[in-house]
Amino acid sequence: MSLGLAVGALGVVFGDIGTSPIYTLQTVFNPHDPHPVPVSSANVYGVVSLVFWSVTIIVTVTYVLLAMRVDNDGEGGILALITLLRRWGGDSKGRMAVFLAGLGIFGAALFFGDSMITPAISVLSAVEGLKLVEPSLGELVVPITAVIIVALFLVQRRGTATVGRIFGPVMILWFVTIGVCGVAGIAKHPAILKALSPTYAIGFLAGHFGIAFFSLAAIVLSVTGAEALYADMGHFGRRSITRAWLWLVFPACVLSYFGQGALVLADPSNVAGPFFLLVPEWARLPLVLLATAATVIASQAVITGAYSVASQAAQLGYLPRLRVAHTSESQIGQIYVPWINWLLMVSVLTLVFAFRSSAALAFAFGMAVTGTITITTLMFFYIAHRKWQTPTWLLAAGAAVLLTVDLLFVAANLTKLVHGAWLPLLIALTAFTIMTTWQHGRAIVTAERNRREGSLREFIDQLREDPSLTITVPGTAVFLNRGKQTAPLAMRANVEHNHVRHEHVLIMSLETQPVPRIPPGERIEVDDLGYADDGIVHVTVRFGYMDTPDLPAALRLLDPATTEGSTHLEQASYFLSKIELRRGDQPTMAAWRKRLFIATSYITADAAEHFGLPRERTVIMGSHIEI
Repeated sequence: MSLGLAVGALGVVFGDIGTSPIYTLQTVFNPHDPHPVPVSSANVYGVVSLVFWSVTIIVTVTYVLLAMRVDNDGEGGILALITLLRRWGGDSKGRMAVFLAGLGIFGAALFFGDSMITPAISVLSAVEGLKLVEPSLGELVVPITAVIIVALFLVQRRGTATVGRIFGPVMILWFVTIGVCGVAGIAKHPAILKALSPTYAIGFLAGHFGIAFFSLAAIVLSVTGAEALYADMGHFGRRSITRAWLWLVFPACVLSYFGQGALVLADPSNVAGPFFLLVPEWARLPLVLLATAATVIASQAVITGAYSVASQAAQLGYLPRLRVAHTSESQIGQIYVPWINWLLMVSVLTLVFAFRSSAALAFAFGMAVTGTITITTLMFFYIAHRKWQTPTWLLAAGAAVLLTVDLLFVAANLTKLVHGAWLPLLIALTAFTIMTTWQHGRAIVTAERNRREGSLREFIDQLREDPSLTITVPGTAVFLNRGKQTAPLAMRANVEHNHVRHEHVLIMSLETQPVPRIPPGERIEVDDLGYADDGIVHVTVRFGYMDTPDLPAALRLLDPATTEGSTHLEQASYFLSKIELRRGDQPTMAAWRKRLFIATSYITADAAEHFGLPRERTVIMGSHIEI
């Protein structure tokens, strides 16, 4: 199982970071960069050393060795950290916890930008290798890229387990290939291995800060995919990801970077495409094809990470309920979110046709990555301080070092703001606005709905005290509700407008627990609401976040002795309360945010389908709320 998961992780998790060698050094020395790095021996040693130590510090230390030790029941990523922040933050640090939670939501929004840019730049960079094979093929780069991207998104519904089994062996071949090519390059100029010493990175930064600082905006491309590593942890588990990184991915990438550095030292003209020039001319077309396959897999890493982030955002109340398909019985985090899938596909195709080259997208890429990494580091150290008994001085020292590195990258990328770095910030600001608007609007609607529903206990007492309010009709009615504090709107409408109630009434509430699965014996809890002979009971149904919320199946677990009579659930009618949102005059939110909230509500998954209710026996009763 562990080996299979490690291979699957190679096929899903490491594609993004594993294909960074294709374009990182080429971008650093790009003569068309607004702040170009001149090609010289000292600069090559400094850049290669900076790349090595950036990957070591940010990916190996920050993510693999530290951040991945903090998870929310196996799930990783920024939104998992927000959940833990709520759990462990404590009331005494309320303001800091709220600030970090808001920062975390912005980090999650940046990751959505990363999820859109990565497929575009990765696949473009690989297909552009065709121009080295045959310059006349340059016109076909964009159309071929578009076809590949469409095909990638069309296979997502098959699940990451299936995709991982297909892609895993390809990525093993990829990492072995780039490692071998790197060794071949190093053999031609072994002196490049001196760049393993941090003195070259420090000397480059200290002695040529004006050049080195701006180079960080491109060097950051070597760590793209680090957040996907963390966000995808629920798909394959920490142990599988850690082993694959330390034993294969990290060594292969390092060998490739050093091999490319050696090639540039031997002949500075190789800087135009050092990755593909590592192999003889006869091997370049096969390498382009393998690189294209690998960059498709790179896209997979952030796509699955976006599914995880969107699903967690919905659970935390930052997005509406989305249709989520669980694609694996063995791994709880393997999911497919159709709405996110198609949104990403349209966005990625738009970027491909708008920018048309990986070089044009490179400046945009780094901003999304560095922002997300910095926020993750900050939140990790706060949670580590609250949860672990590690001495404060030690955490402060670690945070100072790692955050200094992160903030240097952020500052360098801000210098590219007018050259494309504005794009991920715009995407992030849009996503952040949508998520915070939904959270705020949902709180307003919940408060108004609670007021209209009124106390459930008082409502039951009223029915008990005045039986003439309703006529009792035979059969069983199941009313879905958000809890047992308030009365379902649909039940109130039945009583107040239709003046009827069913012989047996089940008021049903669903709770999603922070565990993968709930055993059948612990799934149901029944409350008679104070009267054991009125035929009205409240049923709490608990699901784990991996369980399919099939309510009719859950009701079959009911003991007839607890339901005040036989309920005949096979003929029961299900009642849903549908809320229509309208824009009102109340000063609850700005007018544009009200319109945005209402528009976002339209993507909410159908409740009857989501809960597995029989369509022919489901009644939807509407109401409207003004916001």
